[in-house]
Amino acid sequence: MVNVRSADDLTTRARIRDAAVVRFGRDGFRVGLRAIASDAGVSPGLVIHHFGSKERLRGECDAHVRRTIREVKAEAITQWSPGQILGEMSNAAEYAPLVGYVVRCLLDGGALAAEFVEGMVADAAAYLEEAVDAGTVRPSSDPPGRARYLIATTVGMLVIAQLEADAGRGVSPTVDPAGALGQMWQTVLLPGLEMMTDGLLTSSDLLDEYRTAMAGDPSP
Repeated sequence: MVNVRSADDLTTRARIRDAAVVRFGRDGFRVGLRAIASDAGVSPGLVIHHFGSKERLRGECDAHVRRTIREVKAEAITQWSPGQILGEMSNAAEYAPLVGYVVRCLLDGGALAAEFVEGMVADAAAYLEEAVDAGTVRPSSDPPGRARYLIATTVGMLVIAQLEADAGRGVSPTVDPAGALGQMWQTVLLPGLEMMTDGLLTSSDLLDEYRTAMAGDPSP
């Protein structure tokens, strides 16, 4: 089973990175290096020694969060039993810092956020392809499009969760990502599993009509 913490996580560099993931997720990317250094139990100078700048530290956080999500998703969708998957979902605290970080990236916006999301789409395409090869996911006539749709759905749910929290109607993914994850599982897990397993429409008529139209005129 994939662990959120990688093999080098006993190193000072990894402690700084993990502290930055949590702090960036909670307080945003304008937070100073002193706060991150304090969280990691090191000096600001040691942060600079390992990463050179806050921008490079964020880049490593981006890569770590994406890599961890990709590895967990790939293993879950190709190897885990349903019981294992549900068990991991109940262990929200382990994945909470990653969720908080992703939401903060989305809220921050800009080119870096767009690049981060594009990376998530590429990662999703890769682990879905692995799942198709493993026989756990149905093939798609448009694998890249399916990956983009799934990430868009995930991103939308996270943004909605933050908007609901801002309106006082839910738990904030940036303030309490573990609590927000638990709330999301309670509200969307069942319909989400139904959609992924059984689909939505009772016939393929609409899809068939669309494919026929696209075959005659490939422009949308």
